Amino acid sequence: MYCSKCGVLEDKVIDSRPAKDGRSIRRRRECIGCGFRYTTYEQIEVVELRVLKRDGRSEALDLQKIVSGMVKACEKRPVSLERIEEAAREILSSLEAGLEREFPSRIIGAKVMEALHALDEIAYVRYASVYRQFEDIGEFIDEIHLLGTRAKPSTLQPELFTP
Repeated sequence: MYCSKCGVLEDKVIDSRPAKDGRSIRRRRECIGCGFRYTTYEQIEVVELRVLKRDGRSEALDLQKIVSGMVKACEKRPVSLERIEEAAREILSSLEAGLEREFPSRIIGAKVMEALHALDEIAYVRYASVYRQFEDIGEFIDEIHLLGTRAKPSTLQPELFTP
């Protein structure tokens, strides 16, 4: 840190503590050159994740949009808002864990469908019908038949191989 008074680069930290919001650290520093004391704040640099839409546009990833879509799919279903928000946070953290910073919307949609399938199959079909743009009842029936043919994982025996 450069001293704002004399421009010297060397300083020492006198005090360090969490800031009021808990998301940053407040540090009191003293310039080695002139003795001037000043305060700095250190915080985690957040890299914005982006979504590449089907039409080629790119926009910031909004967790609230994911939650909103899942809430609509789970409307009048026995799924709590807390479970939906937890699933959305898990989706976001799985995206943040990778090195990519921009994701095609189809990847996010697939993760949402996977989470909804685990929460509620009806909500999954509702979301899939909009996401995959079903055009007739036959596509609904095909998706429901696919749901019926998928083996449900046993709670007694862990799955050894993923399909």
